[in-house]
Amino acid sequence: MSAPVITGVGVVAPNGLDREAWWQATLDGKSGIGRISRFDPERYPVRVAGQADGFDPADHAPQRLVSETDPMTQYAFAATNEALADAAVVPDAFADLDMAVITANSSGGVEFGQRELQKLYAEGPQAVGAYMAIAWFYAATTGQLSIRHGMRGPCSVVCSEQAGGLDALAQARRVLAKGTKLVVSGGTDASLSPYGLVCQLSNGRLSEEPRPDRAFVPFDGAASGYVPGEGGAILIVESRDDARRREVPRIYAEIAGYAATFDPRPGSGRPPGLRRAAELALAEAGAAPGDVDVVFADGYGVPELDRQEAEAITAVFGPDAVPVTVPKTMTGRLYAGGAALDAAAAVLALRDQVIPPSVNIRPDRAHRLDLVTDRPREARLRTALVLSRGYGGFNAAMVLRSE
Repeated sequence: MSAPVITGVGVVAPNGLDREAWWQATLDGKSGIGRISRFDPERYPVRVAGQADGFDPADHAPQRLVSETDPMTQYAFAATNEALADAAVVPDAFADLDMAVITANSSGGVEFGQRELQKLYAEGPQAVGAYMAIAWFYAATTGQLSIRHGMRGPCSVVCSEQAGGLDALAQARRVLAKGTKLVVSGGTDASLSPYGLVCQLSNGRLSEEPRPDRAFVPFDGAASGYVPGEGGAILIVESRDDARRREVPRIYAEIAGYAATFDPRPGSGRPPGLRRAAELALAEAGAAPGDVDVVFADGYGVPELDRQEAEAITAVFGPDAVPVTVPKTMTGRLYAGGAALDAAAAVLALRDQVIPPSVNIRPDRAHRLDLVTDRPREARLRTALVLSRGYGGFNAAMVLRSE
């Protein structure tokens, strides 16, 4: 098989409800983080989030599907429609077994689930809708996309929290190598119901800073945690030969290298696995550290985790040796949607030869990172490294290389 490439990109994010609106907002440094308006957050310690305000699922799917699905899946409907159109994919032109759907999910359909559970408690079992059985399930998005677009190849879902977006793209690469022609991949999440927020609070890593512009500031001396967000990205992955045969409008980038590692048990004395993931991904891509033009950092916003990531980056590249950016400072951490959105940002950066900024950060120089802050930086870009970590010890790194 020829190299796997990304040929289509679709996005729903807090600072833009489609690919180009989000990308322009990102280059402009426009944040989508604000006070939670989905419900009254006054009783909760976390009061700001990245919400996909203005999103109307009826614009992207028939009402029948809207009533059956959680926002996590509705965001994927929209992003998939956009990605398929971007890659000029007509599903009817493919055999159904030649197309697959592989998505990442972390939270499940918590908003749908909370609504139905409230009906159960208030009105009894007869009030609970039949779709409660599937809409909350972490695999619901993969299943709905598979059915809607007639994609019956090797479909699956990956659950490794924020690392999942890269892990799903890597799984797409694997099934292409076994003969699948095209994969819809990436991830979306939506966890901003009261129940969803309370579940997230248990990890102790969310920021309780009420000011939206200071709540999520990774690699900043005042970092105090992360802000949750919703949305994500869907990408179309196919082999370079098949893409050229189809005469696709654009090949954004090759998935040149990937690796996943797992952190050791806390207290073991062994180092975290992010550095090893980066080194393994570079080795698979046949790339030296000096070949990398930009790093899209995970950017947890938790001081100790920021220190660990900065140490991993400087160990691989050297101090201040490569531009580093964290565009998720404008969206919050989107869980399974986060790394997929970073991959989308990376391929658009390669397309436009510009590094998007991190916003609102006052860099702590102790980290020794060349952070791109406040405004975009024009640069000659061919190779990007995307880093991601998922709660529980997951690490993923992916090398994306333009044609």
